[in-house]
Amino acid sequence: MKRREILKELTMIPLAGGLVGSMEAMAESKSPKNWFNKAAAAVSAPGPLKAGPQIYQSIGVEPIINCRGTFTIIGASIELPEVRQAMEYACQYNVQIDELAFGVGQRLAEITGAEWGMVSAGCAAGMNEVTAGIISGGNPEKLIRIPNLEGFEKTEVIIPRSSRNVYDHAIRNCGVTIITVETPEELSNAINPRTAMIYMMPGNEPWSVASVAKIAKPANIPIMVDAAAERLTIPNIHLKAGASVVAYSGGKVIRGPQCAGLMLGSKDVLMSAWQASAPHHGPCRDNKIGREEVIGMLAAVEAWAVRDHKAEMRTWVSWLENISKKVSGISGVTVAIKEPEEGALDNATPVMTVTWDPTKLNITGQEVADELQTTKPRVAVGTGFRRGQQAASGPPTTSISIASYMMGPGNDKIVADRIHEILTRKRSAPKAEVAMKAPSADVAGRWDVNIEFYTSTSKHTFLIEKQDGNYLYGTHKGEFATRELMGNIDGDEVRFQSRYSVPGDNVVMTFYGKISGDTITGEIDMVEYVTAKFTAKKTAYPTGKQRINIPAGRPLST
Repeated sequence: MKRREILKELTMIPLAGGLVGSMEAMAESKSPKNWFNKAAAAVSAPGPLKAGPQIYQSIGVEPIINCRGTFTIIGASIELPEVRQAMEYACQYNVQIDELAFGVGQRLAEITGAEWGMVSAGCAAGMNEVTAGIISGGNPEKLIRIPNLEGFEKTEVIIPRSSRNVYDHAIRNCGVTIITVETPEELSNAINPRTAMIYMMPGNEPWSVASVAKIAKPANIPIMVDAAAERLTIPNIHLKAGASVVAYSGGKVIRGPQCAGLMLGSKDVLMSAWQASAPHHGPCRDNKIGREEVIGMLAAVEAWAVRDHKAEMRTWVSWLENISKKVSGISGVTVAIKEPEEGALDNATPVMTVTWDPTKLNITGQEVADELQTTKPRVAVGTGFRRGQQAASGPPTTSISIASYMMGPGNDKIVADRIHEILTRKRSAPKAEVAMKAPSADVAGRWDVNIEFYTSTSKHTFLIEKQDGNYLYGTHKGEFATRELMGNIDGDEVRFQSRYSVPGDNVVMTFYGKISGDTITGEIDMVEYVTAKFTAKKTAYPTGKQRINIPAGRPLST
């Protein structure tokens, strides 16, 4: 799965993958609950921690069979046995951390063919450290001033718009100015003496690494490539194409420690990045990584270089074939297995799609995914269409998808049995959707909104411009931006949703509460940013009447 595709998951329900906060989904529940409350409700009464196969269950947390992908929110990948063994030995001894970094850096260079290597506390941490290292140039007097860049020569980072994403916070946190460009021509024109580097995700023309390097290299501008979710190539294709540094996530395809990242490339740049990181006291001290993770990451790369990747792929496909044999016999169910193309870089895993007509089995893909992830043994799968959405032609369809990369031996039977039981279970056709109640109030107008976050309050404004029966349309003005607002009113229950989008980020806010007189009180679901409370009071417009006159001429006095 491409990192760009992973970004789309940030507005999805963890595990199941259905859209959070959509008005359609909201309408299905009389008492919506945010994902944080759901997560808390999923934890049973905890007891003392007990080491062993039931370590998570001992504190009330139920593990998940991962048929979804290497998403951080479900623990990413399962570390290789070689990685766990190396970390176990490494944690038993102390070592001078700089010496460790130099030894590992040299060994990574020998394995990968890169000039140097560095292990960071995750991919984003490594990107943060590389940025700090480049703008400080290895000068500690500059380093300790970050993010105050007054007096710095290099203060700008150029990013193609197609590469803007939530992870570029790691770069912005250093205080640099982000210059977003739309075309290679704009990129060329944007380069100036203040340009520190170019950050990008590898893409198709015109945004291939090689094409960007043709522009950057003559100006001596370093390029950092974000390849977090890619397969590691030896020799590295991005470095060969002209990248200065390429950044990988340790806990995804490479199957190293989840809290580790792998940086490969220019020794000078990576030494400056290491200087900016822990154990040194600079701006990236908070990105501390332990000796165990450093050795674990090296062990993962050592293993990657000698693993039989084709044999692994055959094993993953065989697991999907076993599941297919179990579920393909269900009437109305279609199964398709897709293997990654030869040489594919992005999270190359075979994926099986199970598709059916929801009107015949009386269940949607989203409902199957929800049941799989909320009942034992828990299974995380992807999902296709939502209720009411159908194919361009023919009967409506719905689906779930199963990625086998993070499954373990024996998981295929568990997953097959669970899906088969759910899809073959006899169930009645879903009841017709209950119509919303007549609105208890006219909510059109202006509302002053007070939001209570965990440690602060904020003043917002709703302007409900139109009430069409149960449906509401207007704008939501926050502290920094105004965005469209849509919602509905069901009796005295009011629900609004707005989306604040900027390059690299989305903030979705779903307000739900009850109206009483001129006041609405309730909660806000903010997806990954958890919850808040709000109170909205309707504002009366001025009743006075004033005729507006146009001045007859220029003023004769001030």
